[in-house]
Amino acid sequence: MHKRSSKARRVLLPLLNCLFLVLLWQYAVTHRWISPLTLAAPFEAAKVAADSFAVMAPHILATIYATLLTFMLSSLGGIVLGMLLMHWRSFRLAVYPSLVMFQLLPKIALAPLFVVWFGVNILSRLAFAGFIAFFPIVLATLEGLRATDPLLLNLCRSVRASPTQIFWQVRLPYAVPLIMSGLKVGMTLAITGVIVSEFVTAQSGLGYIILFASSNLQIDLMFAALGWISLIGLAFYGAVLLLERIILMRLGAPLRGLSRPGEAAP
Repeated sequence: MHKRSSKARRVLLPLLNCLFLVLLWQYAVTHRWISPLTLAAPFEAAKVAADSFAVMAPHILATIYATLLTFMLSSLGGIVLGMLLMHWRSFRLAVYPSLVMFQLLPKIALAPLFVVWFGVNILSRLAFAGFIAFFPIVLATLEGLRATDPLLLNLCRSVRASPTQIFWQVRLPYAVPLIMSGLKVGMTLAITGVIVSEFVTAQSGLGYIILFASSNLQIDLMFAALGWISLIGLAFYGAVLLLERIILMRLGAPLRGLSRPGEAAP
């Protein structure tokens, strides 16, 4: 009974908080506490989103496609590179500082360079968004593989387990929670990178809609596009959470094992 109550609170509290903020927002705009030219009322933005759905649908699909493709490529490349950095020390010493250096560069300032390098097409959008989403996945994979309990590794070596067996049966399962944390961060950054790249290069996508709406002072259309971006982000983030639970269940790991040692699970 207590578990059911806890699960209900996890769902109801965020929903009630969101509903309260939306109603407060609507009230503030309706009673002119905030100018509608500055902030569109949420109900008006929702009406615009519904009325313009047929027009916006291709742009929504373009953003979904670019985000999904960016996330898949970033995840695959990030996990593979993280494994290489873990197992090849010379490669790690040579490459890791460069990764950190590129991560410290201002991402938005580099967007025009990706246009010069790849042209005004989906390749430049994928490259830029992947550049933003890639590093957290690499770092999470590397740290997860390095976080295996040394006592457990010594036990495996004592029974003459091969390095391949140790990796697939010990290191990788042990690293799954951290890798999944990196994937969750990578997903949020992937959609951010896609939207920013659509500001610069795209003739389609929700980023393009936001740019078009802002140039024409259509604040309600801008917030309608932002609402669609939020829904897409929540759906993809929820899919990663579901994947995380499925993997942990298949591995036999406790679902509450996502918290780090000494950190209370939510």
